Amino acid sequence: MTVLLPYADWPDVLDLPAGLDVAVYDGTPAPPAGLDTVDFYVPPYLAGTGPARLMAQMPALRVVQTLTAGVDDIRPLVPDGVTLCNARGVHDASTAELAVALALASLRGIPEFVRAGERGAWAHDTRPSLADRRVLIVGYGSVGAAVERRLDGFECEVRRVARRARSEPVPVEPFDVLPDLLPWAEVVVLTVPMTDETRGLVDAGFLAALPDGALVVNVARGPVVDTDALLVEVAAGRLRAALDVTDPEPLPADHPLWACPDALISPHVGGDTTAFLPRARRLVEQQLHRYAAGEPLANVITADY
Repeated sequence: MTVLLPYADWPDVLDLPAGLDVAVYDGTPAPPAGLDTVDFYVPPYLAGTGPARLMAQMPALRVVQTLTAGVDDIRPLVPDGVTLCNARGVHDASTAELAVALALASLRGIPEFVRAGERGAWAHDTRPSLADRRVLIVGYGSVGAAVERRLDGFECEVRRVARRARSEPVPVEPFDVLPDLLPWAEVVVLTVPMTDETRGLVDAGFLAALPDGALVVNVARGPVVDTDALLVEVAAGRLRAALDVTDPEPLPADHPLWACPDALISPHVGGDTTAFLPRARRLVEQQLHRYAAGEPLANVITADY
């Protein structure tokens, strides 16, 4: 079995099954020789689609294990007959803590206080609290559940929607009820995957249904939100936005969202923390041991081999 790993130290620090032929490709321009023998590939994190395009040069490839939870960019490049697995669980903690941090910072006016501090101004103000807010989590998978765990203790009311309704371990309502829930929601946290169904989900109608002063937090994917529609609402001061992802991304320097005082933007750093590598290593170790033993893989998105 030939495994292509993304980082130079991984062959030494990972607990790998015996008998592996291991190569490394970190996304730099020159890939290693022997791509035609690779059957298990772990593309480097946040390296764009270039490394994913190498799959076309891997005739023996059977499994691709991403280090991202979202696979919308890589999935179209996966050859027929190859199993794609995502990194569900790896980024839950980091992404959830950023979602809550963005909500708190926006509600409590932290960006305004920082800007005032740069002027030496003591800008006392009364701000909304997260306590007593009505929070709607849109896309209640592992990240959405992690967001709710971190909201526990903030004394806010939480409701959840996902593609399918369920009752355990907590009630989750279907997307069909979104029109009824939006007027209720004071904070909307987007944690949906990027699919044809969720592209443009947060459009002008979605935003218009939110109450005045509502906050939209996006830690999912930029195209989930209609940027032009959001800009209209935020620039008018009716809604607030806290975005870790944008469309387009990166957001151009001259984009009008940057100038909106009610928009807080972070540069897609939800999963990119010190918590990432330990969890990524554990996932890859477990997947390689399962694969070497002929056991079912975890986090399978497409099962073709």
